[in-house]
Amino acid sequence: MTREKRGLIIVYTGDGKGKTTAALGLALRAVGAGLKVRMLQFIKGEWKPAELKAAKLLAPAFSMAQLGIGFVTYKPKRPYGEHVQAAQAAWAQVKAEIASGNQDVLILDEINNTFKLNLLSVGEVVEGLQGKPEALHVILTGRGAPPEIIELADLVTEMKAIKHPYEKGSPAQYGIDF
Repeated sequence: MTREKRGLIIVYTGDGKGKTTAALGLALRAVGAGLKVRMLQFIKGEWKPAELKAAKLLAPAFSMAQLGIGFVTYKPKRPYGEHVQAAQAAWAQVKAEIASGNQDVLILDEINNTFKLNLLSVGEVVEGLQGKPEALHVILTGRGAPPEIIELADLVTEMKAIKHPYEKGSPAQYGIDF
């Protein structure tokens, strides 16, 4: 039996927690299967999540970079224009990663949020993903995946919030939430 070597486009979206966590779980599985994984984080950049430390433990098979400059609307520390520039630079890096052929799996963490915030054009991203190498798997995370991204995807999972400790005033927990 021959296994198909077709790269998938996978989307983790929704208002529930777990989108980045699901992508990281997929990354762990891919590394275990001998694949090279690169995670590029959009928007995130102020916090230093535990996955940055974990990535070093899995290097060189797994690498990641924070390309964002922090929250855009929740207590923003920088002008909106700087967020647009950071997102555009991040997308340029994604295109370079796609063209390089160096990865088997490319995770675009929080990219879906960039569309609602008008940091990136959905059409440009769809066009870029349509031109990806056939064997490259691409994972897109973030709330509010637009219809064009959902249509392009091979697999879409929506995380639904049912209950969250934030509702009771619990802060984000290091190692669990970030």
